[in-house]
Amino acid sequence: MIKRVYVVLLSVSALSLTAFYPEDSKVARPSLEKTFARINKEVMENSRAYETLEDASATIGHRLTGSTNGNKAEVYTHDLLKSYGFKEVQYEPFEVESWMRGTVALSVVPRKSDNFRDVPVVTLAHSPVDAHVSGEIVDVGNGLEGDFAAIKEKLKGKVALVNIGLAAPTKGARNLHRSEKAALAIQHGAIGVIMVNLVPGEVLLTGTASVTGKLIPIPSVCISLESGQEVRKWMSEEKNLHAVIDMTNSSRKIRARNVVATLKGSKYPEEKIVIGGHLDSWDLATGAIDNGIGSFSVLDIARTFKALKLKPKRTIEFVMFMGEEQGLLGSRSMVENLKGKGTLDNVRYIMNLDMTNNPNGINAFGREAMVPFFRTIGETIRQIEPAFANNMANQAGLHSDHQPFMIEGIPVVGMNGNLPKEVLDCYHANCDKMNLVNKEQLKNTVRYSAMVLYALADADDIPAKRLDDGKTRDFLVTQGLRTPLQIANEWRWKE
Repeated sequence: MIKRVYVVLLSVSALSLTAFYPEDSKVARPSLEKTFARINKEVMENSRAYETLEDASATIGHRLTGSTNGNKAEVYTHDLLKSYGFKEVQYEPFEVESWMRGTVALSVVPRKSDNFRDVPVVTLAHSPVDAHVSGEIVDVGNGLEGDFAAIKEKLKGKVALVNIGLAAPTKGARNLHRSEKAALAIQHGAIGVIMVNLVPGEVLLTGTASVTGKLIPIPSVCISLESGQEVRKWMSEEKNLHAVIDMTNSSRKIRARNVVATLKGSKYPEEKIVIGGHLDSWDLATGAIDNGIGSFSVLDIARTFKALKLKPKRTIEFVMFMGEEQGLLGSRSMVENLKGKGTLDNVRYIMNLDMTNNPNGINAFGREAMVPFFRTIGETIRQIEPAFANNMANQAGLHSDHQPFMIEGIPVVGMNGNLPKEVLDCYHANCDKMNLVNKEQLKNTVRYSAMVLYALADADDIPAKRLDDGKTRDFLVTQGLRTPLQIANEWRWKE
């Protein structure tokens, strides 16, 4: 692909056509702008993303993996893809340990006192099926590696109090996932973890406390910002403040299913572009934002391709991943299946939409060779919709369904989007409902993502390929991902 730096942006459109469609006397290819314009018109006039998400939210509710609702969501999306005209729609089953919450209580009490204070709390997923612990509370602040290192042996046999986010960000510090903070607490000998949500308004947040998707050995719970402030104030007034955590949960083997619709490539059918979004959600609300706006965008992109009878050169797999919230279970299963068949190399790229909203640019996920390619695509989108800012990013991250592919060297593309703070504050919380979804911004996700997907699938050449094992390691190091992967016991390289 073209790797020049374009000084005159007026020439980008013409150059992009040469790059995507070299002269061929035998085959007349339509212009990329023309295809983008068709996609734009179809989505703006006929998008069903909002309506299908609204219907699923009303008729199904939450989409917890392993639950009755999760099964209904799998069937709903399978049948929807069939109705759009896909002949190849398959369930890809996988067996998982399904976790479901039961009862939970948290009390805080000074040592040698009966002055118990009950604190509103929600269990974090993959906590034990039965736990009853009592121990002194140790404040670990933001719960970064340095925070845990600073307390050394003080946490052994005690309960860690940790912020989910960064209450007082340190310059250059990168926050850890709640599961990584729980893993560090376990490594330091804690018998329990209390996570403090930093969103005001008594918001309780759920999510997994496990880096592997398996049960962790100690209970982990979440309290609100206001409760955290009260506990910390009491700790400053009382020595040896104790936490008492009681909980019951259930965990059992179940079979969940990814849903995959296939659109065969016209020239390179053995090469695949995977576009996915996790269908599952937590059970406190309907998961309209996490990840209804992502997964139902993928569904509407699939509808758009069928409605326009688009036939890109590479095969596209539209995937509804299940089990993402409980440890990327569906995407891990897909990668393992592809490795077992020896066909992982066929996946040229994965595009993942997870809480993607109202995109203003493209993220090349650390693959420098792809930046000119995606910048050219973005400028072509701007020919159709000048409001698209084409803000390029080139930074990889973890904790969504692209991760199992990325750590096997598969290139990743993401869309740079944005969500208002009041929407982000409902992440994994009981307020993640349909009223948070902006219909027009959802259409923007569908139309811009569809254009990028088409350009990838139909290009004569994609400059980035799967990295070998050594180059994958170097890539992850460069992207600053070694430490979180080591904490999660997913760093397979020996130093």
